Formats: sequence, structure tokens, C-alpha cells
Amino acid sequence: MVERRQSTEQTSKFMNFIRMHNPKVPKRWLLLLAGLLWTGVGILLSTLAVTWLVKAISIASFLLGLSGIGISIIANRFQFTRLAVKNINRILSLNDKAYIFSFQAWTGYLIIAVMMSTGILLRSSPIPKPYLAVVYFAIGGALLQASLNYYRYFFRAAKSDCL
Repeated sequence: MVERRQSTEQTSKFMNFIRMHNPKVPKRWLLLLAGLLWTGVGILLSTLAVTWLVKAISIASFLLGLSGIGISIIANRFQFTRLAVKNINRILSLNDKAYIFSFQAWTGYLIIAVMMSTGILLRSSPIPKPYLAVVYFAIGGALLQASLNYYRYFFRAAKSDCL
């Protein structure tokens, strides 16, 4: 019985710690936070792609860059915007105030970890950087484009709160 009480007390202390370090914010700020994350990662990936292509400047690198941009438009249209809208709807379904880290579903954090690991493996692989630039441009560009959805909903939510 004493063990069970200690376990409950430890769980309660842990939950209080989590609540204290994971503040609640109005859900419109979760939209902005998610948009900023997608924009930041999109800029990072696109910058890496540009850096690699500029180092190997040629007609081929120019064409590789254009193909990455083209793929990003297609990826955004058929996948990334769909993911962003799904996440936006999830955020909008939360209570008026939600924990700050709920801007992303827990499965999203797992996907982020897998994507980061894959990126690290790709960068350290023997694949030539100009070819990797296509992938980085495709994902980075799609993230940048899809992040605009978050901002649109953020400003829409901010405008409706002001009325």
C-alpha cells in the first residue's frame, strides 16, 4: 500500500513538473508556432540545397535546382498542404487554451525524429550533394509553401478574436 502511494505521489510530482514547464497558450498561437517551425525547416533545407548547388555551379546544377523546385510544388499540392490542413484542423479542435507543445501531434514528433535522422544519414552518405539538393529543395520548398496555410489560419483566428 505504501509503495502504491509513493508511486502515485511520484506520478503527481511528474505531472506537476510537466504542467509547469509546458504552459498553456491560446490555440491561435499554436498555429503561428507550427507555421514558424515549418518555415524555419523549409528555409534550412532550401539553404543547404542552394549552398550545394552553388558550389557545383553548372547547367546541370541549375537544372537539378529547378527540378527540386518543381517537385516541391507537386509535393506541396498533393501531400504537404493536406498534412498542414489536417494539423490545423486538429489544433482548431483543441480547447481555447492548449499546451504549447500540442502544436504538433505526438506522432508528428516521431516523424520529425525520423526525418532528421534520415537527413543526417543522407548528408553523410556518398551521394553527391547536387543530387541531394533536389531532395532538400523538394522537401524544403514544400514545407515553405505549406507553412502559408498556418499563417492564413493564424491571422483569421486573430482577426475573429478582435471583433
